Amino acid sequence: MDTKFSVALHILTMISESKEKLSSQALAESVGTNASYIRKVIALLKNAGLIQSYQGKTGYQLSKSPKDISLREIYFATQEIDKISLFPIHQNANLDCPVGKYIESAMIPIFSSVETYLEQELSQKTLDDLIDNLYQTANKPRI
Repeated sequence: MDTKFSVALHILTMISESKEKLSSQALAESVGTNASYIRKVIALLKNAGLIQSYQGKTGYQLSKSPKDISLREIYFATQEIDKISLFPIHQNANLDCPVGKYIESAMIPIFSSVETYLEQELSQKTLDDLIDNLYQTANKPRI
């Protein structure tokens, strides 16, 4: 997995909590990357309907409340997938081997179970939960 998910969480939190309109350059400085990468992640978030911008104006805004944006939505938007698949299974196992013949079938239920659990957890957590954690970690009251 790449870092687009965590970068998107950073971006969305900044957009939600900033009183200023943030440019991709300002977001890039906070994330510690370049503005081009931020624009790529922003494009994914815009395509998913999570943020919006207006032509001729600097800055972005959330399309809905942080309480209504699940981490699952953000994950799927940034990974450009519709099913979590964390554990790719190696190809070309030797089917003449007693392990090679059955290993894929033995792994699939375990991998599927973990992936289903992750998806359920991401569905239950929201951007608002992350923002609450941010303020708690910083020992600051949420405004």
